[in-house]
Amino acid sequence: MSRACAVGGHYPVVVVGGGQAGLSASYCLRERAIEHVVLESHQVAHDWRSRRWDSFCLVTPNWQCSLPGFPYRGADPHGFMVRDEIVAYLEDYMTAFDPPLAEGVQVTRLRRTDKGLFHLDTTAGELTADQVVVATGAYHEPSMPRIAERLPGTVRQLHSADYRNADALPVGAVLVVGSGQSGAQIAEDLHLAGRQVHLAVGNAPRVARFYRGRDCVAWLADMGYYAKTIDEFHDPALVRKRVNHYVTGRDGGRDIDLRSFAHDGMRLHGRLLDIDGANAVFADDLERNLDSADAVAESIKDSVDTYIEERRIDAPREERYVPVWRPDPAQGGRLDLSAAGVTSVIWATGFRSDYRWIEVPVFDGRGYPTHWRGVTSAPGLYFLGLPWQHTWGSGRMEAVGKDAEHLAERIVSYSPLRPGARPVHSSNDICGALTGSATTASLAC
Repeated sequence: MSRACAVGGHYPVVVVGGGQAGLSASYCLRERAIEHVVLESHQVAHDWRSRRWDSFCLVTPNWQCSLPGFPYRGADPHGFMVRDEIVAYLEDYMTAFDPPLAEGVQVTRLRRTDKGLFHLDTTAGELTADQVVVATGAYHEPSMPRIAERLPGTVRQLHSADYRNADALPVGAVLVVGSGQSGAQIAEDLHLAGRQVHLAVGNAPRVARFYRGRDCVAWLADMGYYAKTIDEFHDPALVRKRVNHYVTGRDGGRDIDLRSFAHDGMRLHGRLLDIDGANAVFADDLERNLDSADAVAESIKDSVDTYIEERRIDAPREERYVPVWRPDPAQGGRLDLSAAGVTSVIWATGFRSDYRWIEVPVFDGRGYPTHWRGVTSAPGLYFLGLPWQHTWGSGRMEAVGKDAEHLAERIVSYSPLRPGARPVHSSNDICGALTGSATTASLAC
């Protein structure tokens, strides 16, 4: 239930963010009896609840959900949790160890005082900390291109974070811009719902769901891809900007084959370049983008084949992919939205980070935190849950726990607990421990 209380006082550690990263950090700190508080601006699993469409599901199998002390224990380890199951998993995790969590408390400013403490302004009061873990991830604000401003006012437009289902859109055709994981899956969702879909295809790669008797994720895990660290790459900054491979866990998991969709009536276009009046203008790169995505999928299969042969694994043979459709060069690069009956545009154009509330000089020229495994140049300030923070799974439930363990050890070694500090083990303790402002906050206690 919720309990009204205020935020204030001092803590050895403050964790900002109550998603899978923040909860993982709290578990690891609790195991080490380190007093801390977790501040969540909304509700645990907020993004999973509010930024996912109705048919959303994981693209990695359930066995990869392995938060600290709470591996997946369900009946379908090789399946793919849908949105509500993901929320339930995180709620069950929270119940399992009852973290010192304050929900509905947004941190609006983080700075360092002259005495070396961290000072946090929040919507429920002020507090200080010896150390701070920023566990808010990197996807904060939907990114919309400026050309969205040029769309006719008669066309409804929304970001992928706001898409729920086909029935919530006006009757008519839909243009989806972007073919990363969200764009490809939303295009499929609309296509299966019977909508006429136009998809602006970018340079996102794809991967086969299954190959030679197993999920490709399982093969890649055995081959060590998920354990490969960011420092093993020649250009880590470029790796962190890579678009994820599109695939789906829907209905037990399958490939997303855009060519097959096109064969069945979906209209594919190249990258969207401009909106010129009522016309959408596309680049002449559709065939190149499709071929490139296929090449990545086939190269992964090549790696799996090599791995199987070198270890003499008994795995069934499988025929390779054969394209079922190719673009018509005469199709052209313009689409009259009105003539095509397009009434909605969905921008699957990703998110951008927003760390403007952090007034500590730990960012690069693009406003992205500089760190090594989440440890910044400002002693006592850490980040957790970033994509490729250390490995491929750092931003997901596959490896965020390992990163949390690493940071917890750094937190312990940074300085001993303040004299007289008592560990806070549950949200029930928080209601008595948080003092100061009279502002009301919603607590999960």
